[in-house]
Amino acid sequence: MRGFFLRYRAMPLRSRLALLVTCTVALAVAAVAVSCWLLTRAQLRDQMDDSLRSLNVGGPYLADTVSRCRDTSSAPNSETAPGTTTVFVQVVQPDGTRCVGRGSPSVVTEEADLRVAQGTREQALHDGRTDDGQSVRVLTQVDRASGFTVSLSRPLSEIDTPLNKLALLLAAAAGIGVIGAGAAGLWVARTGLRPVDELTAAVEHVARTEDLNLRIPAEGDDEIARLSRSFNSMTASLASSRDLQQQLIADAGHELRTPLTSLRTNIELLARSEETGRAIPPDDRKALLASVTAQMTELASLIGDLQELSRTDSGPGSGKVQVIALHDIVETALERARLRGPELTFTADLAPWFVRADPPALERAIVNVLDNAVKFGPAGSAVEVALKEGALTVRDHGPGIPADELPHVFDRFWRSPSARSLPGSGLGLSIVARTVHQAGGEVALRPADGGGTVATIRLPGAPTPPPAA
Repeated sequence: MRGFFLRYRAMPLRSRLALLVTCTVALAVAAVAVSCWLLTRAQLRDQMDDSLRSLNVGGPYLADTVSRCRDTSSAPNSETAPGTTTVFVQVVQPDGTRCVGRGSPSVVTEEADLRVAQGTREQALHDGRTDDGQSVRVLTQVDRASGFTVSLSRPLSEIDTPLNKLALLLAAAAGIGVIGAGAAGLWVARTGLRPVDELTAAVEHVARTEDLNLRIPAEGDDEIARLSRSFNSMTASLASSRDLQQQLIADAGHELRTPLTSLRTNIELLARSEETGRAIPPDDRKALLASVTAQMTELASLIGDLQELSRTDSGPGSGKVQVIALHDIVETALERARLRGPELTFTADLAPWFVRADPPALERAIVNVLDNAVKFGPAGSAVEVALKEGALTVRDHGPGIPADELPHVFDRFWRSPSARSLPGSGLGLSIVARTVHQAGGEVALRPADGGGTVATIRLPGAPTPPPAA
């Protein structure tokens, strides 16, 4: 049995479905055929029993047998001529002797027949056989007119023959049904699995060619259609992810090219001065070294932002997510912002709020928002920070962001034309958006009333920490 199941599991899905359908139909047809045969057999036997009961023991034909047996009771089995009638008659004596009617074969007397003849039983109905082995149905009862015990028999071949024909007919019908079921099962399997074959071919095509633009037609709401739509959604997501990666590489290469080119130019100037012996004026040399330092700092910042962005792009599970106090994270970020903008005034109104997030990533995102406020806030202005019911707002009093630039502020490497002269990689707000979205929140920038910009970060959470597990 185990070997059969192993071979069954090794078969193709189409063959397994066809075999399953065939076996199911075969069992159903077999059950119906056997039930039909048994029901017909029971009905035929009941009809035979009813016909035996309906025979009149005192009728002319049976009366002849009784009268003959009255005179020849001492000579059983006389004038036996089996097979000339379909109703066999014989008289059974209490001692077991038999007087067989004209044209009837002698039937073997059983215990039930003797008990009727001896008066201990009113009637006996059972299967029996003749002396030559023919199967019969026997009804033994007392003839009240003569007092003799009479056995009436009919050959079971009367019902066995049509039952055998019915069995052959049912077997033929069952065989045709099973063959038809096998063919139908194979057709159903091929038709039903055609979408699976198309999906398999599509997956193999994608694996072979890396063509993520392939789409499978999905019609209806069945499981195959849902699987096709899921596959299309997966390939679309993979294509989008690959495009984003290629765009990130292209943008990173473009952004890295500028500081590297400038850095190489300045280093070549310093090297040429050393090689030719023509000293660079001290002020120019100092400015050149300062430029090299600034470019190296900008390059390091850009590489750090790229690393952070690639980490956040790797998915929500890229960091260790835990319950943290958002107000504490904001307070820590504010301390760093105060060091970077000593000429600014920071006000904070922080209500307790606990969220589930990656602590380093969330702190980096809040620091980026505060850095933008420091970068664009004029000296002596205020940066107002508030945290109420999960909404963190950072408002500066800088020049603000034009309405036509707001849709692009979270794009990678995008920088406002007015801010291109300021330090930065153009990745800060993109990192903020990624981190907040992965924590289940949302971030937005809008112009502030009276000038400046308001950055709003909303994160799901609660004012109290959850109970310890």
